Amino acid sequence: MKQIDARKKACPLPVVMAKEAMETEEQVQALVDNFIAVQNIEKMARVKGYLCSYAAQGEGYAVILSKSQELPKPESKPLASCSCTSDYVVVINKEGMGQGDPLLSRKLLSAFFFALTKQDLLPSVILFYNQGAYYTCEGSPLLEDLKVLEEKGVRILTCGTCLDFYGLKEKLVIGGVSNMYEIVETMAAAGKVVEP
Repeated sequence: MKQIDARKKACPLPVVMAKEAMETEEQVQALVDNFIAVQNIEKMARVKGYLCSYAAQGEGYAVILSKSQELPKPESKPLASCSCTSDYVVVINKEGMGQGDPLLSRKLLSAFFFALTKQDLLPSVILFYNQGAYYTCEGSPLLEDLKVLEEKGVRILTCGTCLDFYGLKEKLVIGGVSNMYEIVETMAAAGKVVEP
């Protein structure tokens, strides 16, 4: 089994290193020093169809990826299915909608999300990064609408680096933690990217 050392590597390097190693190996052990890196590698493994398990090791984690051997799968919550999602992605990267008065911008964004819950065609994914990371955390005025969208099958992803930067990692209450590799992949695969 090939071992890669992704400790002290900034996002998205642990995911990229694990993905590249799996291109030529049947099984890889990735050493990482934070749980967000574990989650990010798990997500990549799920997309690629690899088996994945992890265990605490020293002050970090050992993540094992396999193409063929049976491994215990981490517990994961299945995503709700919805036939009404489309191939567009919504990106929230600042506090509010548009430019101008901050109070008005926040009000407009709340109205946008309420209106989004009433649409027939929903986005497949909503990406939150930079200041947008606040909206998936405790105290967000969007939580009720985001819950409705998630229940309808919309994936909600927040940048893990941004959560760390703003000290919000423990305050995330909806959706999953993402990484820049997954964000780029999601945008590249989308038919349209909407930034309100």
